Amino acid sequence: MISSRERFLQTLLFTSVQTPWVRWGSFLWDETLKRWRTEGYDGRNLDDMFGLDQLVRVDPWYGPVPDFEYRVVEEDDRTVTYINNEGILMREFKERRDTSMPQFLGFPVQDQEEFEQFAAERLALKPEVRLAEDWKRQVSTGGRSQVNVGKAEELAGDRQPENQTATIAQQEEWPRLCWADRWGGFFGPLRNLMGVQELCYAFYDQPKLIERMMSERADAMTAVTAEVLKYTQIDTFWFWEDMAYNHGPLVNPDVFRKFALPHYRRVCNWLREQGIQHIGLDSDGNIARLIPIWLEGGINMLWPFEHERIQAMIANHKFGACLPAFGNCADRYCLSGYGGGGTNMQEMLDLATQVDGLDGLELVGNWHVNDARCSVAVYLE
Repeated sequence: MISSRERFLQTLLFTSVQTPWVRWGSFLWDETLKRWRTEGYDGRNLDDMFGLDQLVRVDPWYGPVPDFEYRVVEEDDRTVTYINNEGILMREFKERRDTSMPQFLGFPVQDQEEFEQFAAERLALKPEVRLAEDWKRQVSTGGRSQVNVGKAEELAGDRQPENQTATIAQQEEWPRLCWADRWGGFFGPLRNLMGVQELCYAFYDQPKLIERMMSERADAMTAVTAEVLKYTQIDTFWFWEDMAYNHGPLVNPDVFRKFALPHYRRVCNWLREQGIQHIGLDSDGNIARLIPIWLEGGINMLWPFEHERIQAMIANHKFGACLPAFGNCADRYCLSGYGGGGTNMQEMLDLATQVDGLDGLELVGNWHVNDARCSVAVYLE
């Protein structure tokens, strides 16, 4: 019987497998677990309960090191304003922090001088920090789970207990994901540095700064990933951008193409030289006008495809039978409750079974299921 890793890779190549590769989702908010427990969930591990596949993560932190010190700037009965680990000044509600959006008030970079200082102090390779002993232990014992469902009180972040990872690694060979989350891209990380509004102005007012920041991120992604490859194989690498909303991109696609396309090509070409063939990208919103840029840059996997227009483009073979599609369940259907979510999921299931060439479709209920970030994912033959 072929391994989970082999079935995963065959699915991404649109090759039918006897046993479909199936995972339930990506991760849960703490608020989700608390709510589920009030509704009868006993805390058992969902992967073990249903015999599901896993996509384990082997990525280190690609962002600022050392972290900025958490510092509370202002606080009242309902909110707290603080500087987070990335140097961003933000205000959050004290209750329901996961299921409400924070307000972003300030960012660490405004011009090239500030960026150069930030890069020198926080974005250097520093492998002894990024690839610390705890990370090396996780990688050597099977990676860390993409989800933290079950025994949540025993887990720190998305890590598994030491004895659990060793057991899982012995039982199955899972595919390995290296996700440069929040700092692997050419819009998302720059947004972390400047904020959306100032970044969009900078494309016109400070083009040299934009080019410098993108070049630095390309250098960093290859340098950090090269260190990762000294310790583990990587089956798929993911960028992170989050650069669109429900009506389209946050920046003019033509302007973004001019700056970003050479850097996508450089990183993707380097990844393929290392044997990493499956390169994904995560961006919410209506990304229709951005997809051609990413495909041209070398990316061949996208998610979460949460917008109905993108789902329709997949259904109509807009991109051919060559783009593995993670996601495909619109948020508003999940928000409407079980009936609405079930209807949308059934529509996508029908589509996947009726349309030839959609072997690489994965369904994910993205952002809100029972008011929490949760997902149900199925690879289909």
